[in-house]
Amino acid sequence: MPATPDRLLLFCRPGFETEAGRELTDAAAEVGAWGYFEPRGATGWLIFNLSGGLSGAELLDRLPLADLVFVRDWLLLVAEIALPPEDRVGAVVGAIRDGGVSVHGCDRVEVRIPENSTDPDLGRFARKWVAPLSKGLRGAGMIADTGDANAPDRLELLLIDFETVLLGVSLAGNRSRWPMGIPRLRLPASAPSRSALKLEEAWKAMLPAERQLDYLGGGKTAVDLGAAPGGWTWQLVRQGMQVTAVDNGPMDQALMASGLVTHVQADGYAWKPRRAVDWMVCDIVDKPRRTAAMVSDWFGGQLCRYSVFNLKLPMKKRYEEWLACRELIQERLADAPFGIRLTARQLYHDREEITCFLERTD
Repeated sequence: MPATPDRLLLFCRPGFETEAGRELTDAAAEVGAWGYFEPRGATGWLIFNLSGGLSGAELLDRLPLADLVFVRDWLLLVAEIALPPEDRVGAVVGAIRDGGVSVHGCDRVEVRIPENSTDPDLGRFARKWVAPLSKGLRGAGMIADTGDANAPDRLELLLIDFETVLLGVSLAGNRSRWPMGIPRLRLPASAPSRSALKLEEAWKAMLPAERQLDYLGGGKTAVDLGAAPGGWTWQLVRQGMQVTAVDNGPMDQALMASGLVTHVQADGYAWKPRRAVDWMVCDIVDKPRRTAAMVSDWFGGQLCRYSVFNLKLPMKKRYEEWLACRELIQERLADAPFGIRLTARQLYHDREEITCFLERTD
């Protein structure tokens, strides 16, 4: 089977394959690479083929995953392999050998299944297959035999079904912190709503891990627009912040008993604080450009330093809407007396929205 080093396997939210493919097509062109993508339905994964300019490894060396919104994670695609029931391990070993692709930089082997797989037997098989597959690859001298869990690269397999697997290499330094970009977060019973997980994931995904305390510690002040019943406010309170929760709806009573929350019954888009705060967060369901304009006004008026906000994307032209919102924010703050840094991700806990982080860099 021929090697395919100029193909990438991309992971995204099921249903957003076209947005992920279009985004990478544009981003790759900006760094001198050209290609096209192959969506396979609402699977949560797609293949990107490079046709000129750079190899797959060169593209991943120049384009940080953190710059992308809809692509959660990616691999260098080594091979698409048919798995005969009588010797699935041998099929993988043979594909690597016949393809002439070196995977010696890999020490770990991981087997994944599609995010929206409904076959429990496939998941059980994937977990059990790791051990014999690792043994077979080590025995063939194809991956290191050091047992070092911190080896730079990983050999990863996406098990589509019992007959088909995609074999890829995950490169250290430019991959998601979580396989396929899916963090396993647990919702405490005290959280008022599941939306609390979105803000937790946003912080983990978009704030530098070594600077978490700088962003979140020190008794900061915050405003939560559209707060009720309080999922995001609850996360802010857990960081020791004094929070103004703005919403006409009722707040969780246990959360209000913390003494760290002031509830203001008002329209989140119209309300403004008398004094600047450290954080403004917003998870209001409305037109994304209205939210982008409101966030720009907060920063233009220097009412906050950091913000996490969600943009609820329309059913059609979702990628175009993100580009329009990004341009709106950049244009409105182009003449501000401070710099800004805007990042966005479609998080695992998002649905038809993307989550943005905006900060002043003065």
